[in-house]
Amino acid sequence: MPLLGTLASQNTKSFLAVAPSTIELLVVAGGGTGGSGSYSGGGGAGGYRYFSSESVTSLTNYNITVGAGGAAPYFSDGGKGNNSNFSTKSSTGGGGGGKDYRGTGGAGGSGGGTGEIDGSSAGGGGAGNQGGYSPVEGYAGGNGSTGGGGGGGAGGVGFTDGGAGVANSITGSSVTYAGGGGGSPSGSGGSGVGGNGGGSNQGGGAGAENTGSGGGGSGGGGAYATNGGLGASGVVIVAYQNTFKPLTVGPGLTYNEPTRSGYYVYRFTAGTGNVSWA
Repeated sequence: MPLLGTLASQNTKSFLAVAPSTIELLVVAGGGTGGSGSYSGGGGAGGYRYFSSESVTSLTNYNITVGAGGAAPYFSDGGKGNNSNFSTKSSTGGGGGGKDYRGTGGAGGSGGGTGEIDGSSAGGGGAGNQGGYSPVEGYAGGNGSTGGGGGGGAGGVGFTDGGAGVANSITGSSVTYAGGGGGSPSGSGGSGVGGNGGGSNQGGGAGAENTGSGGGGSGGGGAYATNGGLGASGVVIVAYQNTFKPLTVGPGLTYNEPTRSGYYVYRFTAGTGNVSWA
């Protein structure tokens, strides 16, 4: 009888270890880089998309790609961030910030801020929500009328400061994602995670890594030698109750497993590859 009881217990445990039918999912794209030169715009945040109940099935491969931040500019508009995705759920890279006096903020998940044009309006920052999602993945960048405009964020448009990011507790603790980069001179990054705009003769600050935040615009100086701050890489996070099977992660992805009581949490920070509940 004790042996039969042990076997019954083991069979019950095996039966319960099935794939979840739904997961929590956060997909944040890479942030845009700030523009270079004087009075440059901040980079826009990568698109932010959260799904409280996304359907999944067993024996299915789901592709994950974590978008990198925008490339570093040299006396040019900032580079656009790269898209992130979990299967068909994608978010759009943040728009780059406009350079010095003439640069235009790029469109993206959130738009980049525009550079100042001789103390006058530069025509508005780059558009946000380039993916056309509802709810929106981000907002427009700021206008560079008295300095570089701030990049847009997931929580609001940019002005001189970057647009606000959005806090999310999918990992078990609150983290703010997708803040816009500050415009130069010395605009603040959105919600503390976007890079700050550079002061005179200073480069822009970088966005906080794996938040999808935009980089700050460069303060430049006479030599125009300083670069805008780099946009942060994005992140993809999967969470579900730990009564189900653990996730099988294929090669090509870098990840860690934050602690959240009663949940499996997989935080993907770089790369591309497949995951499944085999």
